[in-house]
Amino acid sequence: MNFSLYRELLAVGPIRRLLAVGMIARIPHSAAGVLLTLHIVLSLGQGYAAAGTAAAVMTIGIALGAPWRGRRVDTVGLRRALIPSVVSETVIWSIVPHVSYQWLLPLVFVGGLLTLPIFSVVRQSLGVLADGDQRRTAFALDAISTEMVFMIGPAAGAVVATSGHSVLGLTVVGAATSLAGLFLMWFNPPTRSAAGSAARTTARNEAREADRREEAGVAVVAAAPVHVQEAAAGPQRPSAGTRRPKTRNQGLQGKVASSFRWFTPAVAAVFAVASGAGMVLSGTDVGIVAALETGGHQGEIGMVFLFWCAASVVGGLIYGALHRPLSPILLLMGMAALTIPMGFATDTMTLSLLSLLPGLLCAPVLSSASEKVADLVDEARRGEAMGWYGSALTAGVALGAPLAGLFIDGVGPWGGFVSVGAGGVLLCAVGIALQQRRRQRTAGP
Repeated sequence: MNFSLYRELLAVGPIRRLLAVGMIARIPHSAAGVLLTLHIVLSLGQGYAAAGTAAAVMTIGIALGAPWRGRRVDTVGLRRALIPSVVSETVIWSIVPHVSYQWLLPLVFVGGLLTLPIFSVVRQSLGVLADGDQRRTAFALDAISTEMVFMIGPAAGAVVATSGHSVLGLTVVGAATSLAGLFLMWFNPPTRSAAGSAARTTARNEAREADRREEAGVAVVAAAPVHVQEAAAGPQRPSAGTRRPKTRNQGLQGKVASSFRWFTPAVAAVFAVASGAGMVLSGTDVGIVAALETGGHQGEIGMVFLFWCAASVVGGLIYGALHRPLSPILLLMGMAALTIPMGFATDTMTLSLLSLLPGLLCAPVLSSASEKVADLVDEARRGEAMGWYGSALTAGVALGAPLAGLFIDGVGPWGGFVSVGAGGVLLCAVGIALQQRRRQRTAGP
């Protein structure tokens, strides 16, 4: 391990500013979920099921919007891509606190769809600004800062909402996120390297030149006599050996296939890891709350979360100092397996101590997966890939909470930890088996 990598990394001004901006911009996002839930329950008088439905609707919006937002960053640049988010964050979150529950649902969906893509933008830019061991350290620092954000944001949101200021809190979330987007536009961190930008410009110029030559050729043929035009056009009826022209559906399929050429089996495996990580983390979250509420220790929930998140910070620091990467699928398998014993905790302190081991692997799993995506996907499509990565993580989060809740209702709080832990281990085991089978097939007889 080489902890001096952190000093070297933070000495780079653009990286230091990007990490700081990313951390500050994420705080409103992390508080929004708690604020929205408590606003629906306390201010609108709805139940937790209604609050959960609103959270699910917003999550679906985020999952659908992330790839599109990432693709916009790839195609039109960061500043133009962020304009819809900067406008919508302030407008939508200023309206949401003042409408009924029926109007709130479509608003939070649109809010999720157009949310500021701070997570994917930071990861994409770090992939450009850092490489080699520095990239691993940078992604580890990003994961650590995210853990620190989730120590601050939800707690602050809960305090504001329970004080009766959820309307003000949601409005401030929108305004603060828009300000963060404006600052990000002003800072304008690079989303592709200088070489990548030059290659893209060259390709665009070559395409324009080809179009110009084709138009010039058409003009020359059009000015020629009729018999010359017919000769240039070639035979009107295709011969037996000539291929038939592509249908519209074939052309569309070709476009889609070309657009997702970056989506290789290796990238799909990383997205599966992201989904599994989201499932384990959200299921553990629900399990902790259920275990302490059942025992009448609701006031000690923060203590367990402090141990869990602090362990993740330590694990992220260690992983970022390593000389070589670790497989994200193996890290997830370890985290999932170590989550299962949390179901057998007997009191708050035991649960806190048992949360340390899976917590140590939380930041490394997310860091390793982000690093893998940056390595596997060309930077011309990396924004879109990071968007899909975020969607995969979000989908896992959306799956983990109800899965754990189902087992908690059926067998008790311990079932929440065991279900998501076992599910994560099973997912990784299937993934490893598929990887080995693919390697054997590639190696041949």
